Amino acid sequence: MFALPLTGTAQLRPLPPWHAEEFLAHLDRAREHIAPWVAPSFVATDLDSARAVLSRYADRWARDAGGIWGIWDDGTLVGGVLLVSFDATLGVCEAGCWLEPAAEGRGLITRAAGRIIDWAVGERGIQRVEWRTNARNARSIAVARRLGMRRDGTLRQVYPGPAGRIDIEVWSVLAGEWRSPA
Repeated sequence: MFALPLTGTAQLRPLPPWHAEEFLAHLDRAREHIAPWVAPSFVATDLDSARAVLSRYADRWARDAGGIWGIWDDGTLVGGVLLVSFDATLGVCEAGCWLEPAAEGRGLITRAAGRIIDWAVGERGIQRVEWRTNARNARSIAVARRLGMRRDGTLRQVYPGPAGRIDIEVWSVLAGEWRSPA
């Protein structure tokens, strides 16, 4: 199995279903922090639902329609990046991320997202990479900016949320604009 270095202590590696126990332990540390920003179906609450989340992404990978990778720091899963969707025929994909609070502020997400975008654009010929985020998620918007993405617009009141409907900002970078932050 491959591991790509992100820092002296952090690595990006695939996150297959057999990592469900480790994924669940990570989510237990991160749940409260990431729950406002990710889909409820992603925040698994037991081993079966953790395995189901990872299996969905393994199935997407097998269908060439997405994928998920974990970020390990000093051997502990602390977050990850994913291709929520991936369509090589259309040349469009959507990237995303999550991270537990203890790992924030070190550039791990920017480096990891840069790696999967490099692969999507350079190896697979993707022409447009999208980044969709809750309009109130300042940290995610900052990552999009660091990745050189431009704000395309806001999808107003897309999803219901605890405090009302949620606006989603759409950011993107085109293949010709892409310059890896690494």
